[in-house]
Amino acid sequence: MSIKVGVIGTGYLGQHHARIYSEIEGVKLTALIDIDKKRAEELASKYKSKAYSNYKDIIKSLDAVNIVTPTISHYEIALACLRLGKDVLVEKPITFDVAQADCLINEAEKNKCILQVGHIERYNPALIKASEIIKKPLYLESRRYSPFTGRGTDVDITLDLMIHDIDIILSLVPSPVKEIRANGQRLLTDKIDFANAWLEFENRTSAFASVSRVSTERQRMLTVFEKDSYTIVDYQNLEVKSYFNDNSKLSADALLLEKKEPLREELIDFLCCVTERKKPKVSGVEGRDALKIVLDITEKIKHKE
Repeated sequence: MSIKVGVIGTGYLGQHHARIYSEIEGVKLTALIDIDKKRAEELASKYKSKAYSNYKDIIKSLDAVNIVTPTISHYEIALACLRLGKDVLVEKPITFDVAQADCLINEAEKNKCILQVGHIERYNPALIKASEIIKKPLYLESRRYSPFTGRGTDVDITLDLMIHDIDIILSLVPSPVKEIRANGQRLLTDKIDFANAWLEFENRTSAFASVSRVSTERQRMLTVFEKDSYTIVDYQNLEVKSYFNDNSKLSADALLLEKKEPLREELIDFLCCVTERKKPKVSGVEGRDALKIVLDITEKIKHKE
């Protein structure tokens, strides 16, 4: 029996959700929903689905829902779906604030629904490979820079981009955050456009994250230092290099990766969770934890303005 899936939001990212679902066996792309119904109809025609302008008209007929709308609408839509017992994949950030995230987590538990958050970098082959060799991080440094495109400017850069890196750092460091320091600035929008954050963990690990959407270069890198070694993860070029102390000389290994499309892997994993009723790699809890840290970072930056 096919899983009946609906995609709510058919913009830049939603169109790729629709494309991938239309290619996966065992899935029926039942509905494409957007307040711009013409846009939904164009994609529905392309991917042999049906278009709707209001998600309330169709969600009762679906098994699972992907929410790919602006962050401000995540909570309302996800809550409505969960109350009807529908499994939900919601794009990051999970919601606009922690209280809303907690409400969705509770609703999912009450109705025994899957609640997954779309932190796509968790499915990047470079990170997956690096996670196999990283054992005990001592210091982590992430850099995520991109030229200004005009996308994602409805939220601060911390919520748009830094949340990827905070989620990854939290997944690699098994310890609560003890202290946060941060700075940032607006430049081309009325939101924070670039930011730096320093995290200190209770186990004495530390991490630095830097993000910008007004950069002249595009870069997505993570460096993880351990005792006598460090690993560089290049998300963009899908490369992992490991450097280690070899009799007081620095030696290097370049790890071979099986190159896969992260979004496809994420959606396949969501469908697996729906079928097998297992906990997602990034559940509502992980999505909430990353959101809380990012909101704390954002508040510290704005407090300095």
